[in-house]
Amino acid sequence: MSGEGGRLRRPALIAGALLAATGVMLGAFAAHGLKDALAPVALGWWQTAVQYQMWHAVGLIALSTLPGRLGLPAVLIAAGTIVFSGSLYIMALTGLRWLGAVTPLGGLLMIAGWLLLALRSWRAGT
Repeated sequence: MSGEGGRLRRPALIAGALLAATGVMLGAFAAHGLKDALAPVALGWWQTAVQYQMWHAVGLIALSTLPGRLGLPAVLIAAGTIVFSGSLYIMALTGLRWLGAVTPLGGLLMIAGWLLLALRSWRAGT
């Protein structure tokens, strides 16, 4: 990964790999350390957070293989994943349900990142 494209792809790969690694750790933590400590609804929030984190980690890793301008889409997807999943993790651990109002903001960031990627890909093909 050299040149301009390499500089833009490497952060997406690193972010995806880090999100995947922490997703595995957080999933294992819930399965082994939280299953008896959290209410079923809180475990559901945790599971949703892990699933979204892992899917978007894989997406960022795949995104890192594409040519072209990836900076803003990758940032939006990574930031959205952190906000979305992070708010659910904190909500599950603390019971602070007001964080449920923050979670959709992370979702909107992820959606914006994927839509921007689609738009840029469409424009590049014309």
